[in-house]
Amino acid sequence: MHPHLFPTIKLSLMIVTITLIHFPTSLLADNEQYLTCEAPFNCGNLMNLGYPFWASNRPNYCGHPSFQLDCSSNVPQINITAMNYRVLEINNSSRTLKVARTDYLDTICPAALVNTTVDNNLFSYVTSADTNLTLYYNCRTPLAALPNLDIYQFNCSINNTNFINYYTQSSQTSLVISNLTGACNYWVNVPVLQSAVPTTATYDAVIAAIDSGFMLGWNATNSQCDTCLKAGGLCGSDPTTSIFACHSTRSSSEQYDELGRLGLGIIAAVFGIIVVCIIICCLRREQLSKALIFWRTARKNDENVKAFILNYGSLAPKHYSYSEIKKMTNSFINKLGQGGYSSVYKGKLPDGKLVAVKVLSESKGKGEDFINEVASISRTSHVNVVTLLGFSCEKNKQALIYEFMPNGSLDRFIYHRDSSATNCHLEWKTLYKIAVDIARGLEYLHQGCSTRILHFDIKPQNILLDEDFNPKISDFGLAKLCQRKDSIVSMLGMRGTVGYIAPEVFSRNFGGVSYKSDVYSYGMLVLEMVGGRKNFDNGVSNSSEKYFPDWIYKDLELGMDGRTYGVMTVEEQETTRKMILVSLWCIQTNPSDRPSMNKVVEMLEGTLHSLQIPPKPFLCSPKGSPVDSSTTS
Repeated sequence: MHPHLFPTIKLSLMIVTITLIHFPTSLLADNEQYLTCEAPFNCGNLMNLGYPFWASNRPNYCGHPSFQLDCSSNVPQINITAMNYRVLEINNSSRTLKVARTDYLDTICPAALVNTTVDNNLFSYVTSADTNLTLYYNCRTPLAALPNLDIYQFNCSINNTNFINYYTQSSQTSLVISNLTGACNYWVNVPVLQSAVPTTATYDAVIAAIDSGFMLGWNATNSQCDTCLKAGGLCGSDPTTSIFACHSTRSSSEQYDELGRLGLGIIAAVFGIIVVCIIICCLRREQLSKALIFWRTARKNDENVKAFILNYGSLAPKHYSYSEIKKMTNSFINKLGQGGYSSVYKGKLPDGKLVAVKVLSESKGKGEDFINEVASISRTSHVNVVTLLGFSCEKNKQALIYEFMPNGSLDRFIYHRDSSATNCHLEWKTLYKIAVDIARGLEYLHQGCSTRILHFDIKPQNILLDEDFNPKISDFGLAKLCQRKDSIVSMLGMRGTVGYIAPEVFSRNFGGVSYKSDVYSYGMLVLEMVGGRKNFDNGVSNSSEKYFPDWIYKDLELGMDGRTYGVMTVEEQETTRKMILVSLWCIQTNPSDRPSMNKVVEMLEGTLHSLQIPPKPFLCSPKGSPVDSSTTS
C-alpha cells in the first residue's frame, strides 16, 4: 500500500469512531433543545412569547438572532438597525408588533436627529395602519406665514440654540418645504399610527402620537419555519452557526434507530473515501505534496503572527480565543461598519465594558496588516488615539478589540450636501476642538513615541468620537514604524485613500515620503470639516478633488468661510478662517512647505492675525488611477 495513504486511512477510521460516539449525544441534544424552548416566556408586560423572540433568560437558539428582547424594564425593548425601540405589543397570530422610538420618548427634541430605518429583510411597515409624521428642525424661514400649508410650529433647542421647528403629516406640505432652498436644515420621518395622528397643533399631542408607536410585521417566520411547525417541531436557530434550525421532538429510540442507519452510511462513505484517496495518491502525488507544504506554511505564518505579538511582553494586549470573540459579539449580530478587508462589530467584555471588535476577513502576505496595526497601536497611549484592549489570532481568523466609541466616525457629522448623509450638525466650537485634538494625536504619533508612527490613512472614517465628541485616531493597518531620527522612509507602492494621499506618496517626483505625508492628509480632513463635503467624489467628476480646495481658497480670498449654515458669530468666523488657513498650509505640494504637527497645534491655538495666507497649492491626486485595494479601507 502507498506509504502516503496511511495518514488518510487513520484519519478516516478516527472519523468513524468519533461519529459513532458523538451522534447519540447530538441527537439527544436536539430533543433537549425542544424541551427547553417548548414553554413560552414572559418579558416585562408582554406574555406568552415564543419564536422568533428570545431574551437574556432564554437560550438564543430558541429565537432568531436579530429578535433579542431587553426585559430589564416593564416595557421591553428591541434593537433594530442600531436603534432602540420600546415594544408595546406583540401579536403572534398576525406576526406584528407595535413599537415606539425610545429617543423620542416624552420629547420631540432628541439629542440626535436620525430617520427611522428598519431591516427590510426582517421587518415591514403595516401600510394599512402606519403613516409618517415629518418633523423639520432648524428652520430659518417663518413658514407659518405661508398660505395653504398644514404645518404646526414647536420649539426646542438644537446644540443649545433655539431655532424655529415644524411638523406635518401632509405629503404635499413636505414637498413644498423641501423645495424652499435653505428653509430647514434637517427633517426626520417618525412613523405613527394613522389613528393617532394629532388633530390639534400642540406639543403634547405630537408627543402622544409618537409615544403610541407604530406597527411592524416580521418576516423571520419563513417557509422553513412553517414546514417545521407542520412536522411537530419548534422553530429556532443553531446555537453554533445562528442559522435557522428546527428543534425535533423525536424520542430516544427513534434517535438510536436513525443513528444505526447513519452509522452504516458513514462507514460505507468512509471506505469509499479511502478508495478515492488511493486513486488520488497514485495519480496526483506531487499535487498532494504541494498542498501539504502549503498547509504547513500557512500554519507557520499564523504562529509567526501570534509569536510576534506575544513577544511584546508587557506591551502586548490580552489574547482572546475566537470562541470568546464570538461570545462577546453575540455571534456577530450587531455590525457597526464594513471596510475593505474587515468588519467591525459591537461587543461586550465579561466585565460589561462595551467594545468594538474588528474582524479581518483577509490578510496580506504573512499577516502584515494585522501585525502593522497591533505593532503600531501597542506602542501608543494617548487620549486622542484609540485604545487596543485585546486581539485574537487563531489560524486564519484574526480580530482586534478596541474601546467602543458611541458616536461612531467623524464622517457622519461633517457631510451636509445631502441631508440624509448626516445625523446632526456639530457646532463650530466642537469642530474646532476636534481639529485641534486630532492634531495633538498626530503630534504624539510623530514625536511622542520612542518609535515614530506614520499613519498613512488619516481620513474622517478613521476618526472615532466618544460620547463627548472627543476624537481618537484609529485603523493603523497601513501604518509604518520608523526611527525618530529618520526624516525620509522607504516605501514600495502607494498606500492610503484617494483624496487624502499626499503627492509624494504616489509620485516620488514631489519629494520623499515622511511624516509630512500625514500632515497633508490632515489638511484635507480639516478642509472637509470646514467645507462640509467630500474633497474627492467619483460620482461628481474626475477633477472634483482639484475643484474642492480651489473653492475653499476662493472663499478665503472673498472673506467667506467655506460653509454658511446659519448665522455665525465673530468668534466662529475667526475660528473657521483659522482652520482654513492652517489646512491650506498643510496641503502644500512641496512637503518641506508643510508645517509639522506641533506647529499645526501652535497655529490653531494661536491668534488669527499671526497667520499668513499660504500660497495656492498645486493639488494633484491620482485621477481615476486605481489604488490597490489593499491600500484603502
